[in-house]
Amino acid sequence: MIPVATPVIDEEEIEEVVKVLRSGFIAQGPRVAEFEEKFASYTGTEYAVATSSGTTALHLALLAAGVGKGDEVITTPFSFAATANAALYVGAEPVFADIDPLTYNIDPEGIEELITPRTRAIIPVHLYGQPADMDPIMDIASEHDLMVIEDAAQAHGAEYRGRKVGSMGDAACFSFYPTKNITTGEGGIITTDNEEIAEMASVLRAHGETERYRHTYLGYNFRMTDIAAAIGIAQLAKLDEFNRRRAENAAYLTENLRDIDGLETPFVADGVGHVFHQYTLRVPDVRDELMEFLNGEGVGTGIHYPMPIYMQELYRRLGFKAECPVSERAASEVLSIPVHPALTSDDLEMITGTIRAFFER
Repeated sequence: MIPVATPVIDEEEIEEVVKVLRSGFIAQGPRVAEFEEKFASYTGTEYAVATSSGTTALHLALLAAGVGKGDEVITTPFSFAATANAALYVGAEPVFADIDPLTYNIDPEGIEELITPRTRAIIPVHLYGQPADMDPIMDIASEHDLMVIEDAAQAHGAEYRGRKVGSMGDAACFSFYPTKNITTGEGGIITTDNEEIAEMASVLRAHGETERYRHTYLGYNFRMTDIAAAIGIAQLAKLDEFNRRRAENAAYLTENLRDIDGLETPFVADGVGHVFHQYTLRVPDVRDELMEFLNGEGVGTGIHYPMPIYMQELYRRLGFKAECPVSERAASEVLSIPVHPALTSDDLEMITGTIRAFFER
């Protein structure tokens, strides 16, 4: 089976973890601080705050930005549930704007009509590795005095009009889950130029301590370990190369699939650097049949995502409703195929050949 995603772990990562284990300093320590400094430099931000996951990064970023009970947070329904769940964690209410049918990212034109006196923040998601259309989103936020928290969990190294993802909003959150463009095993990070957000996130991730055993706020244990940070430091040095290989693999897939009637290859917007966390086809009529065929022939697939968040059982039970027909249609048509940097030329040939065989059948 060619997996739809796989981490690329080499001897460098193993050696760095061994160094940490031998140092005796395993919990949050000097390697976390080093990783934060290097990741902030990479994204072009002043600060970075490492966390235990991308989800806890979103949770802390909203808390640190002052979002709380009774507030509304506008976001996309076409994402992993953690994007909206983070609003629920802080007592806020997620409000769902529909997506652009080409990029699958939140459509800025749908945001403004959802703004109410309770709206406090916008969470755009850079889905599949393609940046959301940030300029109009930031203009809307500025006009209405709203915070913008980028969900960059799938977009490490992506660029929007010459700016790195993670450097445009008031804060941004990345995930280092094993399927992401780089991994720390499990982990996340918040990037920001806002000193107050960075300081508050740092305090809240460590039990609300402003000094040792002085608990000023209700905090959490959302810290990253030095073990995870050591992996992250080694992975960060390889990120640009990983992304280059993803882009090359995506170009091969598009070149060899774009002429097939019955599927659409990914659209890349002008002025962006897409890092292809996922290579997602659109298959309007036979998505499930193609998925079953590929899996049977040894090609891994994924559906990201099978239903909009507001249609999940949790959100239905909580009474959430939305009208997002573009998201609902996308959920019934998208299919991700392997694009990760571990693919060989033989793998790519097999993937495209198998898809062609299905449609020729």
